[in-house]
Amino acid sequence: MYDHIADAMGEPDLIRVDDGLFCLRFETMKIVSALAAVRSLLDQGVIRPGDTLLDSSSGIYAYALALACHRYGLRCRIVGSTTVDPTLRAQLAVLGARLDQMAPSDSLRLDQNRRVARIREILAAHPEYHWMRQYHDRIHYQGYRAVADRIRRDLDTRDLTVVGGVGSGASTGALARYLRQHSPAVRLVGLQPFGSITFGAGHVADPDIIIAGIGSSIPFDNVDHGSYDTIHWVGFEAARTGSVDLLRRHAVFAGLSTGAAYLAARWERGHGGNGPVLFVAADTGHRYVEAVFARHEEVPDLAELAPRQVDALDDLGLPWSRMAWGRRPAPSEVTAGTYGADPPGHRPAA
Repeated sequence: MYDHIADAMGEPDLIRVDDGLFCLRFETMKIVSALAAVRSLLDQGVIRPGDTLLDSSSGIYAYALALACHRYGLRCRIVGSTTVDPTLRAQLAVLGARLDQMAPSDSLRLDQNRRVARIREILAAHPEYHWMRQYHDRIHYQGYRAVADRIRRDLDTRDLTVVGGVGSGASTGALARYLRQHSPAVRLVGLQPFGSITFGAGHVADPDIIIAGIGSSIPFDNVDHGSYDTIHWVGFEAARTGSVDLLRRHAVFAGLSTGAAYLAARWERGHGGNGPVLFVAADTGHRYVEAVFARHEEVPDLAELAPRQVDALDDLGLPWSRMAWGRRPAPSEVTAGTYGADPPGHRPAA
């Protein structure tokens, strides 16, 4: 029996969707990292019940942190992306979380830069707040150790390929780290949207929609570029096709980043070795009903899609590109940012 709904929601489902193809399905994935991070901070005495936790989010981390704060008697304040929808806004409000949402924007860079500026304003006014730094503090890796253990119990990980969004760097990066402690040959395939600088696609814009949760327009220190074997850049139209096909073929109702992961995982399974391929479904499809599922008749057949194989970042292009990354370091234009640094005068709660 669980003591709180957040504990139950942090448990993923492992689903066989095809021969050698598996889905690690979360209701809200980042509950795993938020719960573990908050527990660790409480145990260390860095924060105490009643303190306010602050962070930026494009969606699912906001909900995860609000649930973790509810679970442990803390206050929550979120600087939210333009992509935070009315359903999530209502949930955050009822949970007692305060949301500062950015104005509408079709630019990932503008949206994230606005959030950075707002975080700094809030911390300058409230130095007693604890900034969670989901993009920069490796404390967010901790929660995925138990998930990796679950995967090891259920799958042969000796020749496993894990496919999922790069995002803040904590989820797929942490899974690979913990899995490789027992199975060094585990391959990691990361997903990026066009327009994200994390793996050097800032020069290619997606005119349709931002898949904000798996990319970034600013450097994220939690991303370990040297962990990734392969990178897929997936545009909105291709990701939408994946989401619809996953629901139609396998009855898994999941979000847009999951559609991209499913698309890439199917390709890797068909063109790789004989080992199992596991893709991460980070959230459900409820946020994407209008943009993705209500227009399901418009999507092409999945069999019509294949990635453009590229050897250089200058060759990236829509709707889908793939590069053998080979566990290289970050592109030269991606350097450690200052987003994770404390503004003048700020001290985390002690």
